[in-house]
Amino acid sequence: MKRGDQQYNALAERIGRLHLQQRLGIEQEHVKQIFGRGRNFFHIENWYSVHALMRLCFRLAGIYERGRHNAADIRVCENEVFIPDLPAGLDGFTILQLSDIHVDMSDAISRALNQRVTTVKYDLCVITGDFRARTYGSFDAVLQGMVKLKSALKGEVLGILGNHDFIEMVPGLEELGVRMLLNESALIEHNGEHLYVVGVDDTHYYQVDNLDKAASAIPAESITILLSHSPELYRQAAHSDINLMLSGHTHGGQVCLPGGFALTYNINAPRRMGRGVWRYHGLQGYTSVGSGTCVVDVRYNCPPEITLHRLRCGGQGG
Repeated sequence: MKRGDQQYNALAERIGRLHLQQRLGIEQEHVKQIFGRGRNFFHIENWYSVHALMRLCFRLAGIYERGRHNAADIRVCENEVFIPDLPAGLDGFTILQLSDIHVDMSDAISRALNQRVTTVKYDLCVITGDFRARTYGSFDAVLQGMVKLKSALKGEVLGILGNHDFIEMVPGLEELGVRMLLNESALIEHNGEHLYVVGVDDTHYYQVDNLDKAASAIPAESITILLSHSPELYRQAAHSDINLMLSGHTHGGQVCLPGGFALTYNINAPRRMGRGVWRYHGLQGYTSVGSGTCVVDVRYNCPPEITLHRLRCGGQGG
């Protein structure tokens, strides 16, 4: 995507020239980078010789195939979110969260995800970033995989970019019917009531999130759901009248010790925010372990998931 291109101009008008310029510039610096900028000094996703070595180690240990089986055994998790003053028409409103789907990583995992989403009922689907496995290069395989996933999903689908995703993917994803939120918000109507979904650009590596801009058009005291690829935005969200923050990025550790103990969550946030339900002051949050895999297509002691968040009246949050 270059200055003057039709897609460049359309995105620049939509999200602002400076945001687009920053995103594209950092993307170019990030290509094939193993050591350097971002929240992390070491980017293992880009060191592909290490990926092969890890697969070899799992094979020699005799656990590789078990790990691949684990990675395709996608669970359905449910989370009830109690919100004071939730309008009666939104009681029971259900959000399906998919995260870190990495659709170009493994055909077996993608097939399992496509099948699993057809078994659940929901009112809205959100995808909290990392559509692809690699962090650079062609994303044709991602768009091809998304054709199949989108056909398995029902109703409206909203998405945000993760640290693996290039902004050049946005036009293709939106042509498939995935509405991408780039520091933007969407109004959702249901049973005569409405809520807002705010989506910020990647806060982990690119650090081009802008919650102020994304939520600027939302009336006070509205029911508001925030999509942020990483939970690292928790402080700002807690003081922004957000009712629920949905994140991913961590994979729950992906390869964990017995008992699900993760060696790292790769986030600049408290460890308790690395997976599942958490709270910070009045903010309710949930960090999905995701349905895909990164680096190697295995999981140990950390089952993949899709998540149903059901809004309920009452409780102490908000």
